[in-house]
Amino acid sequence: MGQPVGRESGEAAQSELPPGQRLQRGWPVTHYGPVPKFRPERWEFRVFGATADSEKHCWTHEEFTALPYATVVADLHCVTKFSMIGAEWGGIPARTILEIAPPAPTVTHVMVWAEYGFSSNLRLDDFASERSIFATHKDGELLTAEHGFPLRLVVPQLYAWKGPKWVRGVEYMTADRRGFWEERGYHNVGDPWREQRYSYQEEPGDGPEL
Repeated sequence: MGQPVGRESGEAAQSELPPGQRLQRGWPVTHYGPVPKFRPERWEFRVFGATADSEKHCWTHEEFTALPYATVVADLHCVTKFSMIGAEWGGIPARTILEIAPPAPTVTHVMVWAEYGFSSNLRLDDFASERSIFATHKDGELLTAEHGFPLRLVVPQLYAWKGPKWVRGVEYMTADRRGFWEERGYHNVGDPWREQRYSYQEEPGDGPEL
């Protein structure tokens, strides 16, 4: 587990954090359920739902990791109130997936699917951000299994739960619906700068239409 940074070393960076967050040294392991076993011969990344061509798009692990690699330097803010600052994430930009498997014009949201049926919903604009990335590496090293190997989504402008570990696919949606944690009381949007932690904080327009 990581340790909170002391006052002298962390005071400057603390001012850059969203409200209610603390600067963290190291990277605590946080997730729900067991760590899945990676089987490369069975692994597949899928894009489905309201695609522009109405087709499902699939990549093997070898094919997916051969897509153009990029890096993004970005923070990670956990809803449990710790933040990591300035990590380098390497992998496949979300925009790359949108370019090679474009959504239909009516798509407004995506559902990111991970192992064990875990899911997280995102507005299309957040998913399409130039800083959103399907990470395979952190600071030049492969992710560990506990931190999401072989693939996790990083969406720096939202709380970290919006970027699931062990991602297996993306569903394009023409209407919003809640993902795993959103159905269990977490905020539907999850903006750390607005401290959108829980569903009771939601305002009109933040959640799916009933």
